[in-house]
Amino acid sequence: MFENLSNRLAKTLKHISGKGRLTEDNIKNTLREIRVAFLEADVALPVIRDFIKQVKKNAIGIEVSKSLTPGQEFIRIVQAELEMTMGKSNVTLELATQPPAVILMVGLQGAGKTTSVGKLSKLLTQKNRKKVLVVSTDIYRPAAINQLETIAYEIGIDFFPSSTNQKPVDIANAAIIHAKKKFYDILLVDTAGRLAIDHKMITEIQSIHNAVSPVETLFVVDAMTGQDAANVAKMFGDALPLTGIILTKIDADARGGAALSVRHITGKPIKFLGTGEKSDALEAFHPNRIASRILGMGDILSLIEDLQNNVNNEKKQKADIENNKKKEFDLEDFREQLEKMQNIGGLTSIMNKLPTMNNFSSNLKNVDDKVFKQMEVIINSMTMKERQYPEIIKRSRKKRIAAGSGTQIQDVNHLLKQFTQMRKMMQKMKKVGMTGIIRNMQEMTRGSFNPFRS
Repeated sequence: MFENLSNRLAKTLKHISGKGRLTEDNIKNTLREIRVAFLEADVALPVIRDFIKQVKKNAIGIEVSKSLTPGQEFIRIVQAELEMTMGKSNVTLELATQPPAVILMVGLQGAGKTTSVGKLSKLLTQKNRKKVLVVSTDIYRPAAINQLETIAYEIGIDFFPSSTNQKPVDIANAAIIHAKKKFYDILLVDTAGRLAIDHKMITEIQSIHNAVSPVETLFVVDAMTGQDAANVAKMFGDALPLTGIILTKIDADARGGAALSVRHITGKPIKFLGTGEKSDALEAFHPNRIASRILGMGDILSLIEDLQNNVNNEKKQKADIENNKKKEFDLEDFREQLEKMQNIGGLTSIMNKLPTMNNFSSNLKNVDDKVFKQMEVIINSMTMKERQYPEIIKRSRKKRIAAGSGTQIQDVNHLLKQFTQMRKMMQKMKKVGMTGIIRNMQEMTRGSFNPFRS
């Protein structure tokens, strides 16, 4: 997400970085380029107009900090305004109520509403330690109820059964009664959508809303629809008391117009971002982190959270470190590292969250995480002895491994070369471990890491 906007802004802000002072004349061209960048990102026109006006107002005549150059000060102003446009700070779910806390999910058909119900229920179960129940009131779309039931089963969440011959309001009420009896903390209610907003749909959702009195009414919208996402959200907001927005499919949206438009136009906070197809691909929306990502400064904090969520506990970390000290890093360890990388979104996801990586965005597009899956398949085709002692893998063994994994000998050679490089790196990291990596990254988010430093 934001690739196009980030690349354009990076080039644009270079022009101002060498200025001795900020004046209306020397920021005029930069503001014009920012306007063009926003238009290309499909940001809504009112948002662009207000953004440019506010940046200009804050930049001209400002007293530049002694620790920053005028150019760096201008970038700081742009970042601050990006944060304000998207909501300034993260807004969490309001769950302080008599259980069950009802969360109503609304949106158009195809926006990813049902999959978002599954992702949110998993997040609330694992991170918030809540007992969650999900139910579908979509009696119109073929197999909609079965889809949610399948998702719930796959991620281990309780599902309340419903059928197409029931009324949506009756389904919701029955689910609440069941949730109270079984002492559920949260009830997530999936509603029917349409390809476009119509009076019947809105009336139905309003009746469900009145019946269940949700503490949260979340509008789910596809980020790829750009500024149209904001317009549709506003229509829903006019009909329902929305409390927040979930932007889905942001991993497929290189523009980012929706994220910059939705909060400004609707006045409702973006609470979550859908970052992929996996059940755990849902992350809290932090405007400051997204602003940093747009400006090419990375998102170290989100990467730290990904790493921490992937590490089960401190005891296991220490056991892993001790295990590494006892034996040399082998191909079995390498396979485990590949799995961990996939668990936190793959190489592309990691690189996109690191600062200064926008310069390599064109190369990142060529990075295919399927390569890592292929490496796992190759390692799985080896014997345990070959994994423990890679040096015994000669031509005849390579030929057998390639045939067993459906690859070529050169693929096996490439894997062994990557493994050798990883082994060298692990030798250096052995004393640090995962906690050390996280600690070092956290240092980057404190005073020792200044993204504006020239």
